[in-house]
Amino acid sequence: MALPFEIESALREAGLLRAGDPSVTPLAGGVSCDIWRVEGDGRQFAVKRALPKLRVQAEWFADPARNRHEQDYLKYVERFLPGAVPAILFSGDDFFAMEFLGNEFRNWKTLLLSGSVEPAAAAAAGRTLGRIHRESWGNPEAAKFFATDSHFHDLRIAPYLLASAEKHPEIAPLIHSEARRLAATKLALVHGDYSPKNLMVAPGRLVVLDCEVAWFGDPAFDLCFLVNHLLLKSLHLREKAGAFLDLIPWTISAYQAEIGKQHFQTVSHNSPALLLSLLLARVDGKSPAEYCSASR
Repeated sequence: MALPFEIESALREAGLLRAGDPSVTPLAGGVSCDIWRVEGDGRQFAVKRALPKLRVQAEWFADPARNRHEQDYLKYVERFLPGAVPAILFSGDDFFAMEFLGNEFRNWKTLLLSGSVEPAAAAAAGRTLGRIHRESWGNPEAAKFFATDSHFHDLRIAPYLLASAEKHPEIAPLIHSEARRLAATKLALVHGDYSPKNLMVAPGRLVVLDCEVAWFGDPAFDLCFLVNHLLLKSLHLREKAGAFLDLIPWTISAYQAEIGKQHFQTVSHNSPALLLSLLLARVDGKSPAEYCSASR
């Protein structure tokens, strides 16, 4: 297959592509984007483009400008955690080219669903997240740069919390209250999709991907989002439930050690209602976890 004409033209003009036709391979990009592996001229890299309509059963639209927010997140984190995010090779308006992670990397979600439950990966995930939150906590530059409230509402608050509240009117007031609290909390840089599917692991390195929901807000969202995925997997693979649940204290302990006691108290205070809301959302929101929806 070929890249879209405008993307290939931009990459050629930037010198990333030269003579001949590149080899283009689609990669698993989730519901919100197209991702391709591009090989040519003795090099390979990945290209990511945001979609205006997400690939879910429900009608779900989002501004492709979130692609720019993702690039901003990668550049921001690279300042203090080089290697924890892929290097950007070219920036476009609704797409960018980045480092391609080689065969030594494995997707953490894939490993978990195959039954490979390693505490070291959970600790690395918590440690990396804690560092990002600590470095950005109360930072006025990050607050200004990632004032992406409307995007976060469209991509998380509306399809996760508000959609599940609509389906469950008996608890809707509680979920609406939590949604308002979440939207009003401005503490640190939030990834917005910090889940195992967006974490690549290799010996000595963990890399964070897919940060297009980047937002300066409540860091509890990221921690709850990750813990929620471990809870869901414990329900999905019952024979491994204990092992999945054991990963949670590894994650939280590493996160707490990195972010510090004072900030962790704030995050933990904001977490209980949010975690329960996210658990319901990933079962009965606009974007249910595929292994949950498949068994319903």
